[in-house]
Amino acid sequence: MNVYFRDTHERAFGTWPLKGDELAASMKTAWEVGYRAFDTAQMYENEAEVGATLRGIGAKRDEVFVTTKVGMENFSADRFIPSVEASVRALGIDAADVLLVHWPKGDDNRPALEGLVEAHRRGLTRNIGISNYTPAMMREAAAFLDVPIVTNQVEFHPLLDQSEMLDASVETGIPLSSYCSVARGAIFDYPLLGEIAEGYGKTTAQVALRWILQKGVSINTMSTKRKNIAANFDVMGFTLSTIDMARIDDLSKTNHRCVRAGPWAA
Repeated sequence: MNVYFRDTHERAFGTWPLKGDELAASMKTAWEVGYRAFDTAQMYENEAEVGATLRGIGAKRDEVFVTTKVGMENFSADRFIPSVEASVRALGIDAADVLLVHWPKGDDNRPALEGLVEAHRRGLTRNIGISNYTPAMMREAAAFLDVPIVTNQVEFHPLLDQSEMLDASVETGIPLSSYCSVARGAIFDYPLLGEIAEGYGKTTAQVALRWILQKGVSINTMSTKRKNIAANFDVMGFTLSTIDMARIDDLSKTNHRCVRAGPWAA
């Protein structure tokens, strides 16, 4: 099994758009409730704070799993590696556990993919991945690279039909991980999820997150409230029935998308 999916790494704590005291307090709470995987990016402008917080809570390097992402402005051959070196310095680590390219450029993604391979070759990251790649781009990346792609991080929640993405994941062997996992709160507008949650003695968010996990997709969640941080992590002790999974599947007809970054975004 890929390291990205092992144990608590199925559940990562996302850090966008947190900064300052709010970031530090939220990450500390996440650590206390059991999170050991943390997700950041150059674009979030908080890598140094993420690293400082992990050191401040006494996290040993072999206890924590760090994902960061290279921004599009650094995809060129002359900027990619220096930007990754700056990221790992800011994080205070020897290498990222997973390094992603944050968005595809659409016209030609090969320079960014080559940058990932070079970063891996230099030991700046233990694994490489992509983010917001369409199914067609996933196939192209899988065919182009001889280094395994450990994840494609995409918007994934019950209100968005990502069946083609799931099919591409199976076809290419590239696992998916989710962001906007509770659709930025939009899931709470759908009574069905609350009804199902009540039957399991769980929250609406826990049911949505469990649905994602049972789709074979790892989850990234973010909250600043202790109650929600703990509940978002506590999604392993129950299993949604086949009937309830199908009922939730039906919500994907809504096709609610939280992030609309352009025609090249998945």
